[in-house]
Amino acid sequence: MIQGALLIALAALLWATTGIVAKFLFTGSELQAVTLGFLRLAVALPFFFLLMVRELRALARRSTPFPKLTRKALLPLIALGFFQALYQGSYLLAVDMTGAGIATLIALCLAPVLVAIMAAPLLGEKPGLVTILALAAAIAGTAMLVISDMDSAGRLRLGGILVAVLAAMVYAGFTLTSRHTSTGTPVFTTAFICFLTAALILLPVVAASGGFAGLQSLGVAQWLMVAYIGIVPTCLGYVCFFSGMKTTPATLSSIIVTLEPLFVVLLAWVFLGEQLGVIGIAGALILTAAVIVASQSSARKHPDAA
Repeated sequence: MIQGALLIALAALLWATTGIVAKFLFTGSELQAVTLGFLRLAVALPFFFLLMVRELRALARRSTPFPKLTRKALLPLIALGFFQALYQGSYLLAVDMTGAGIATLIALCLAPVLVAIMAAPLLGEKPGLVTILALAAAIAGTAMLVISDMDSAGRLRLGGILVAVLAAMVYAGFTLTSRHTSTGTPVFTTAFICFLTAALILLPVVAASGGFAGLQSLGVAQWLMVAYIGIVPTCLGYVCFFSGMKTTPATLSSIIVTLEPLFVVLLAWVFLGEQLGVIGIAGALILTAAVIVASQSSARKHPDAA
């Protein structure tokens, strides 16, 4: 179990580097957020295809029947791809418009709390008092982060904050869809179909917005950053996460994953000079506590989905 927990923690650390590297790309080039989202998926797709092929061969050797990809089975996977495309664009845009730390804290820490609340009208799961208190704490922590960001930036970056909230809502939708419309499709097959769908959705968006023009501003260093985002946090990060999940209890894994936004804050402070201040740090801690409570509650109700 210790090895599994360490693998999940490593995945959280690798995912945390996405926003940091993306911020360097946005400040050092004319690359648009939606273009980077597409490039990330495009770079990762060949690796997930190979992982899918390996997965299917392993199932064949064990004579395990592969679930048929009927229209009913494919619809949830396409829905996941839609959410993935929207999340890639909104999260990276929030990083561009604000900072890597505050965008990640809001996008990732609000999502589990939103899942707990949205499960009530969508799935008939009545939120308990603890969940309601977690939501109140999350709202308070987010407000403190906004105040801290105003102090450090010297202005209210409302647009970026609202986009980060949108990213949190999209991530919540992705989580609910993944959890409650599972088709039994193997992990990396699901990931490949999801990423392929997302890339196909983003491709015309990038083309229509003129996003490919920004590629001319990329030098060798920037292209290496794009490759890094597509390979290390995306491919290697997910491999570590799914490998760790095999031996780690759902409740523990949900807590370990909350390290990601904290890793981002630390890395943003070290490499980007982003500072939260006393109010921001307090808000981050409150928001993290809220997401741990919400994640634990969710993991207890759905141990197989975490």
